[in-house]
Amino acid sequence: MDNATAIKCKSVQVYTVLMDVEAVPFNKGFYSVDMTFYFLVRLDAVVSPLTPAVKVEGISVFQKKVILYGSEGSVNQFSSNRLYLAAGRSGLSDDNLPTANISVVNPICLACKLCDAPDCREITFSCPEVVSKLFDDEFEAVRPAKVVCISIGLFSIVQLERTVQMMVPVYDFCIPDKEGNDTLSQEYPREAFLNSAPPKSL
Repeated sequence: MDNATAIKCKSVQVYTVLMDVEAVPFNKGFYSVDMTFYFLVRLDAVVSPLTPAVKVEGISVFQKKVILYGSEGSVNQFSSNRLYLAAGRSGLSDDNLPTANISVVNPICLACKLCDAPDCREITFSCPEVVSKLFDDEFEAVRPAKVVCISIGLFSIVQLERTVQMMVPVYDFCIPDKEGNDTLSQEYPREAFLNSAPPKSL
């Protein structure tokens, strides 16, 4: 990458989003959702006009925080989720936090350019195992000569959800009491259908 003279973005996709939900102090019913987006970026690096472009893959990280209303939970919830049982919590979810969900569309690469790295210390990058397993090499502290600056456009919808009980009315099935008319399948089916009366049960 340090020998590249030009860069072109081929594709960008959201690999995963890590979220953390916390209650907002002194504001009951509101919760802060901290989101960390991990984008998988595929680039073409041009080293020389006479050589083909080199395919490069990398990770771009973006953090966002929103505050949403998630109501107040006043009940203890029990779950058979293995995560609770493995933590020795007997299936009890005592934090009573709502569940955060995020919907995202495919991101768009708005701009991409190759820049000289600023004179600073070594750049360290840490990412969770779910992201680092994409690459064979581990992320180590490096001092690059050039970096890629990329602008990404993304539409997202963040929601807080709780499990609630709802009653849905059920109605009996109505069986038509009028026999069918065989004239519908004759020479003029449209006219026969328009002249026939609808069933009384409709």
